[in-house]
Amino acid sequence: QVQLVESGGGLVQPGGSLRLSCAASGSIFSIVAMGWYRQAPGKQRELVAQLTSGGTTNYADSVKGRFTISRDKNTVYLQMNSLKPEDTAIYYCNAPSNVGFDYWGQGTQVTVSS
Repeated sequence: QVQLVESGGGLVQPGGSLRLSCAASGSIFSIVAMGWYRQAPGKQRELVAQLTSGGTTNYADSVKGRFTISRDKNTVYLQMNSLKPEDTAIYYCNAPSNVGFDYWGQGTQVTVSS
């Protein structure tokens, strides 16, 4: 089992920045990647950014150039700059495992509003 604990969400004005953190614990040897998804009201959950164990990054087109994913040991970060109202969503930490099962965090709310 892997536990993912997120932090760093909140309310920010358009153009502002936030940094999300996700700390992984437990059987982390089974994790093959870590990343972030988001789900806005009435919309499907979508991939925001992912960082594989090999160092490959993948970003949604809508966040390229504004968001940066990074990892330090067992914690993955999402630095979000130039935030827009359309970035408002619940952000979920995600960790696919090598046994075909994805682990998820509890979610953290990000609201971009003036």
